[in-house]
Amino acid sequence: MRRDSIFYKLFQQSPELLFQLLEQVPDNPEAYRFNSVAVKEPKFEIDGVFLPPEGTPNPIVYFCEVQFQKDVILYERLFGESLLYFFRNRELFTDWRAVIIYPSRKMEQSRTLPYEDLLYSHRTTRIYLDELGDIETLPIGVALMVLTTIDETEAPQVARELLQRSEVQESPPIVNRAIIEMVSIIMTYKFINMSREEVEAMLDITIQETRVYRDAKAEGVQEGRVSLVLLLLKNKLGKISPKLTRRIQALSFEQSEALAIALLQFKSIADLETWLAEQSA
Repeated sequence: MRRDSIFYKLFQQSPELLFQLLEQVPDNPEAYRFNSVAVKEPKFEIDGVFLPPEGTPNPIVYFCEVQFQKDVILYERLFGESLLYFFRNRELFTDWRAVIIYPSRKMEQSRTLPYEDLLYSHRTTRIYLDELGDIETLPIGVALMVLTTIDETEAPQVARELLQRSEVQESPPIVNRAIIEMVSIIMTYKFINMSREEVEAMLDITIQETRVYRDAKAEGVQEGRVSLVLLLLKNKLGKISPKLTRRIQALSFEQSEALAIALLQFKSIADLETWLAEQSA
């Protein structure tokens, strides 16, 4: 289940949601814009960046990483990419912050010594979703994040309760619809083998065949395809580095399909690297 994509959908819909997790927030959290950015030389992309609006006094840029799988070089990558981006755009911002969202502490990178000054400073906040408290007491936006971590046996009941809360609060129709849509997307990811009708019955709602629903189903298929491709590559070439794994996971549906065919001709990791370089050329 690609929980990071769910979180980024939430942040695209409501950028101010990030600041509900923080104690120190800017004066205008609702005005921030969620985006992904690219930095060249070396080239990489940062998926979760919260950009302050133009004209903000002393603007602060926020970098967000959603990490639901163990990554032994997460902090190397996060701080390296974030600081390089800040350096490239130092005329736009006066300061930066980093926010890392984990399902629990056990997913955190164990080697932290080289980064302790940053990790324990006011510039870095680590969020552990299982330590935020009872989901019933959390704001709905934060509760949606926690829903992604709930066990499948309990998730349907929790999801229905969140939908009931949104009705009781009498939010504007567009907000209610957004909540229904996000709950349905999360449950679709959790129960990828279920049909739309089965998800509807489980939640006691009606989901229109929307683009986001189709995207969720398609991404579930894509995730399975990428997992299979990685397994085939490992069996053929040996261990695949975390850097190459991330590049493979970022491939489009069509590219991963092409890789599944191309890998049959690979004889070394160099062949894989050459193929990936051709895709980004």
